[in-house]
Amino acid sequence: MKISVHPKKTRCGHRRPGRASGFAMLPWLLLGLGSLSNLVQGDTPSPWLGGAGLLVFNTLYIQVVFRAFDPVRRRGPDTWWALGGMAVMTFGLGGAYGGSWLLFFPLFGLACGTVLRGRALALAGVPLTLVVAVVAAVHDGWGAIAIAYATIMSMLVTAAILALTETITELRATRQELARSAVEEERLRFSRDLHDLLGHTLSVIVVKSEAARRLAPRDMDGALAQITDIESVGRQALTEIREAVTGYRDSSLSIELDRARSGLTAAGIEPVVRQSGPPLGPRTEALLGWVVREAVTNAVRHSGASRCEITVDGAPEQVRLVITDNGRGVRSGPAEDVNDGADASGRRGRGTGLKGLTERLAAAGGSLEAGPAGPAGRGFRVTALLPVDPAAEASSSAPASLAVSPTESGQPA
Repeated sequence: MKISVHPKKTRCGHRRPGRASGFAMLPWLLLGLGSLSNLVQGDTPSPWLGGAGLLVFNTLYIQVVFRAFDPVRRRGPDTWWALGGMAVMTFGLGGAYGGSWLLFFPLFGLACGTVLRGRALALAGVPLTLVVAVVAAVHDGWGAIAIAYATIMSMLVTAAILALTETITELRATRQELARSAVEEERLRFSRDLHDLLGHTLSVIVVKSEAARRLAPRDMDGALAQITDIESVGRQALTEIREAVTGYRDSSLSIELDRARSGLTAAGIEPVVRQSGPPLGPRTEALLGWVVREAVTNAVRHSGASRCEITVDGAPEQVRLVITDNGRGVRSGPAEDVNDGADASGRRGRGTGLKGLTERLAAAGGSLEAGPAGPAGRGFRVTALLPVDPAAEASSSAPASLAVSPTESGQPA
């Protein structure tokens, strides 16, 4: 049996199957032409009764098959009443007349296949086949085998094809939902990348511009050096924006630490950077690089600090990054409530930077905490924990200690 569907055109011009409908089941009513011929030729006793039964059967059949293609209407009580009426008419007409009227049994099996699914199909199929075999045997002898076989096969094949069609429809809907979710996730990723990238870069440019303005009246060479740095930062920002757009931007932790030193120094903040432990994997370095970028940007823009310490402590199972400044601090709260905005009083307020980082680290199995670093809410500390990248752990045969800034001495980098 073939179930046809209405084709639809895609945007590329290719045609793909659309949703099936009850029109695909109507051609099977031609099996009743033999009974109609008997009525017209007068070979059927009580022709008016037979004609009324034929009309009622066809009406109920059309109602059932059209309702069967709507999952909600298929499970409704009206569908089951119509199917019960078909059963009465099928056994009444086939049992009373026999002959070509027995072909209503396969039609009834086909209607059952459009409605029944799973266990209900098995529970109804076996008894129906046995009863049909008995009724057909009374009229047609051994021909009852063909009628019973056609009945059960029409039921099973119809149910299987329609179940497959429904599964394909659900898979297509699921694929569209996954595609929509992927687009939303990519938009969120891009907005976070752009926010973190431009927030840090523009902050560095502003700080260096202020330094150049202050140096210009008394130290032109120093001012020109700051302007050269601004040009370099701007060019690097253009490159990073292109990489962020394509989604292949991998921020190296060492590069971010170097930028942090430069930005903090230009802002008049003493940087102290300590890094120890085995080499980190690309994913871990990229995530920690974002944390360094965001936390240092906040310190430069809002903290009013004179000292900022950055500590990277690697271990066999996890790496810990702590960034602490001795600035004005902020009211304690979860990481998502402590971010890179600032109000008129200069206090750090709500934003999206640390919230986005918290979600990123959580997705990688890590965590991010932010809050006051000392008593009375003084200072600010950001702590990030991440599991060690298995690839990095496998590639490193021995731990390597990297002290990239004055370590225990506490001197500025």
